[in-house]
Amino acid sequence: MTTPDNIAILRIELEDIDPLIWRRVAVPTSMNLKALHRVIQAAMGWLDYHLWEFTAAERKYGMLLPDDSDWNERIKDAAKTKLSALLTGGVREIGYVYDMGDNWQHRIIVERLKAAESGAQYPQFLGGQRRCPPEDCGGFPGYYEFLDDIASKDSKKRGGECQIDCVWAIRG
Repeated sequence: MTTPDNIAILRIELEDIDPLIWRRVAVPTSMNLKALHRVIQAAMGWLDYHLWEFTAAERKYGMLLPDDSDWNERIKDAAKTKLSALLTGGVREIGYVYDMGDNWQHRIIVERLKAAESGAQYPQFLGGQRRCPPEDCGGFPGYYEFLDDIASKDSKKRGGECQIDCVWAIRG
């Protein structure tokens, strides 16, 4: 059961990338999904240039578009949907897609719920690993190509040393 003072500890994972890129955040369960989108953008390092949507319990949530009735018929208004409503319905994993062209798919796992700490401010960034791909690089295939290009250039600059070292430096 969630109350207005509950905090959700969320693990956000960027799918299709190995090694895994992830973040952990603490957010109020009273937060709406549009605000959660902004938290994800900040935590992952995205620049909020593109459309996005959440999927939970076979429903899609996003921002409504003024001149796109087809989109609006498929999407529930994220600004009017609170995280607590999903949690009360039993949702413990949420899909999130950012940039429908690059199709960055994220898995949001509700790790636990807890009472808010007295005097603490939320949302909170709790940790994570690895940098996010740059915007508009072509999804995960383009990201891997980007890493290979950088590794190749670094290797040439360093006299042909092992490319794996370069890639891990960038990916790590």
